[in-house]
Amino acid sequence: MRMIANVFTRVAERYLPDAFIFVFFLTFVVFILGLLKGYQPNQVLDFWGDGFFDILTFTAQATLMLVTGFALAHTPIVNKMLVAFARIPRNEVQVIALTTLVMMVCSWFSWGFGLIAGAIVAREMGIVHRGKIHYPLVVAASYAGFIVWHAGYGGAIPTLIATEGHFLEGTMGVIPVSQTIFSFNTLIILLALVLIIPLTMVMMRPRANEARRDIPESEVSFEEKSHVPLVDKKSLTPAEMIENARFVPLLLGIVGCVWLVQYFATGGSINLNIVIMTFFALGLLFTHSTKEYITYFTGGAKSSYGIIMQFPFYAGIMGIMIHTGLAADIASMFVAIANENTLPFWGFISAGIVNMFVPSGGGQWAVQGPIMAEAASQLNADMSRVAMGVAWGDAWTNMLQPFWTLPLLAIAGLGIRDIMGYTAVVLIVSGFVIGAGLLFI
Repeated sequence: MRMIANVFTRVAERYLPDAFIFVFFLTFVVFILGLLKGYQPNQVLDFWGDGFFDILTFTAQATLMLVTGFALAHTPIVNKMLVAFARIPRNEVQVIALTTLVMMVCSWFSWGFGLIAGAIVAREMGIVHRGKIHYPLVVAASYAGFIVWHAGYGGAIPTLIATEGHFLEGTMGVIPVSQTIFSFNTLIILLALVLIIPLTMVMMRPRANEARRDIPESEVSFEEKSHVPLVDKKSLTPAEMIENARFVPLLLGIVGCVWLVQYFATGGSINLNIVIMTFFALGLLFTHSTKEYITYFTGGAKSSYGIIMQFPFYAGIMGIMIHTGLAADIASMFVAIANENTLPFWGFISAGIVNMFVPSGGGQWAVQGPIMAEAASQLNADMSRVAMGVAWGDAWTNMLQPFWTLPLLAIAGLGIRDIMGYTAVVLIVSGFVIGAGLLFI
């Protein structure tokens, strides 16, 4: 395992470009494929331009998920809990395993919260255990835990199809999370990943006599980076006193929590907007002042630049994929060889391929959902399992698609080349685990 990781790491360090360069090459490849489908250059360009702004709503949701997750992870009470994890391990094996598990738990609740919380824990591990661990592997271990996000509270596809009025309701109805996120099949796959992925990361650690790389010296500690200066309340103006008062975020947080309780008490279901409201409410509830929360929120906004900048370009790629039929061709190719029992597996494989071009769970479901729903209907397959197959595929190839590493690496102080060799190994291992679970459980 260690040798395989070293090979992938050397390849990544030499040949893997920045994530924005990656999206450029994907655009170029998809454009050429569109031409090969028989469309004229101006038609393919129109598909790209028309799709460029097609997922602005989801872009806003994705941004708010990340920003509110960032703000919540940085509130004093939550941050203290996250940082405390770094004091628990006594050796490198424990550091790697615990970092992976923390990311898994946090990502299960929300991918936005998980990416930030996992990055904070990995960073703190690098500071506390400096000289004793290989920091890039610890950061890679954190990102590896992200693979479970689509099987959790913030999973885009299961929460979307559990929402009344979703675009495929007429075909497949509304599927509650009890049949997707909390199904026996999903929970068994989740348990297997919780056991196997940390072990995989531990097996890739350098030998005892090999050099280890510390957290970059140029990177400051979390406390220094997110420090909110203390203020002398005696010198504050009335406006500044309100900005530094506890009651404003406290009352807003209480209002949000009361609304959520009322929402669920009246039969409301989990969806993207509810997840955003949850982290908004808790973030406000746990912070000390409006000014402090604005500081955390601003930090999250800075970390979300990759989503804001790149999502429109991925939407353009998606526009070409949809209007030229490329995405449908990929999905249909696998559907054609599927049967009632294997459709979830082939949905997983096709989703993993499509995710390399459309790294958005909601956007990918817009492409594949109609095809998979129709196939499930014709083959009499379990639609909830088919949907989770697509969801697992979307999460699976994130281990190779660099887009979602952006916020984590911004906090960790590393580049994509530092971790992608390790996560490529996770892609292989998790592919066998998830694929077997979809076929045989």
